[in-house]
Amino acid sequence: MYKLILLLTFLAVCKYSNSLEVTLTQGSIKPTPIAITNIFSKNSNYEKIGKNISNVISDNLERSGLFIPLDQKAFIQNNESLSKQPRFEDWKVIKAQHLVSGKISGDNGKISVEFRLYDVFQQKQLVGRKYDTNEKNWRRVAHIISDSVFKNITGEGGYFDTRIVYVAETGPKDNKQKRLAIMDQDQSNHRFLTDGSYLVLTPRFSPNSQKITYMSYVNRNSPRVYIFDIETGKQEIVGEFPGMTFAPRFSPDGSKIVMSYTDPDIGNSEIYILDLNTRISTRITDNSSIDVSASFSPDGKQIVFNSDRSGRRHLYVTDTLGKKVKRISREAGSYYTPVWSPRGDMIAFTKQEGGQFYIGVMEKDGANERMIAKSFHVEGPTWAPNGRFLMYFKEERTAQDGSGGESSLYSIDLTGYNERKVITPLGGSDPAWSPLMH
Repeated sequence: MYKLILLLTFLAVCKYSNSLEVTLTQGSIKPTPIAITNIFSKNSNYEKIGKNISNVISDNLERSGLFIPLDQKAFIQNNESLSKQPRFEDWKVIKAQHLVSGKISGDNGKISVEFRLYDVFQQKQLVGRKYDTNEKNWRRVAHIISDSVFKNITGEGGYFDTRIVYVAETGPKDNKQKRLAIMDQDQSNHRFLTDGSYLVLTPRFSPNSQKITYMSYVNRNSPRVYIFDIETGKQEIVGEFPGMTFAPRFSPDGSKIVMSYTDPDIGNSEIYILDLNTRISTRITDNSSIDVSASFSPDGKQIVFNSDRSGRRHLYVTDTLGKKVKRISREAGSYYTPVWSPRGDMIAFTKQEGGQFYIGVMEKDGANERMIAKSFHVEGPTWAPNGRFLMYFKEERTAQDGSGGESSLYSIDLTGYNERKVITPLGGSDPAWSPLMH
């Protein structure tokens, strides 16, 4: 089970109001040098766990693109001395702006992990915490510490104690086997949720729980919508929806899903909201165009979707009653798969223009549209819970015939300068980022 029971203690936290405010909107950001020491223990068994925790913290922060973990060979003060009191001058010499240290102890399969974060130049402790938990949960402790470090330095929420669900793909292009798979955001703890005996598509996380909704073609002629609780393993069928074109997404409170499908009596794809308690669906668009791929705003009051009602595919915003429909996309090209940022300030989307695909972002009213990634085929953005990083999938053009090859997952920040491939055992598409687990 992924549930983590922690006893958290604050360790003489010094309030610090001058944290570095990072706004990932444009341009590149110079990474901050940070010293991450191995968490100290006199017991060799726990010393190894402490080192593993420190390595995960270092890897997390480095992948964010906002930090440069310094080489431990340059450290002057040793861990045992540091566990008592930092000598800030030793860390200034190697140009560390921040310092992470800690101690670990344990007994009978339980561990107690302390960590402290310091501002080296101001010689202040920014935060100190202690976690008591099962030894097997050491990696989650590392992610939680990473989130605390990230938040206290940047002023932004963390995103490390999260998971990614996606569609794992294998086989020939015209007959791919597609399975649901899940992993931690750092690609550890990978496992498959379905066995590949039936087609699965477009999983989406609930914004407030560890549940996903996805579409499946157990019956090839009639797609089903499922809800899967990752913590309990319980799965339920929401319903069968002939003519469904795009997967459902949860409302912010998890009580509803929004989806698009073609009602045989209507003849074109419309947007519907399904109440999960009553199982009653309400149509919120009503016209002769194709309306698809809807996404709730974080406050649950608006929905963004794409439609061809103006000729080309553009992005539109409406309220949950289908009133006050307004087009927000303004540039050339065709827009797809819009998804609202968890912060409510931006909308990410896929765009096709001039034979090229892009991942772009715009403000919620359509202003300041920017492309942050491009490829022969790139699609399906999903937001990290802090609203400052995205994941998507990319299909590169093959050299042999110029068609698309295997799909892979990628992550990027909003500057567009920190694109990284996410390593998975098989090809991957349609990623969905979970909310924080703590």
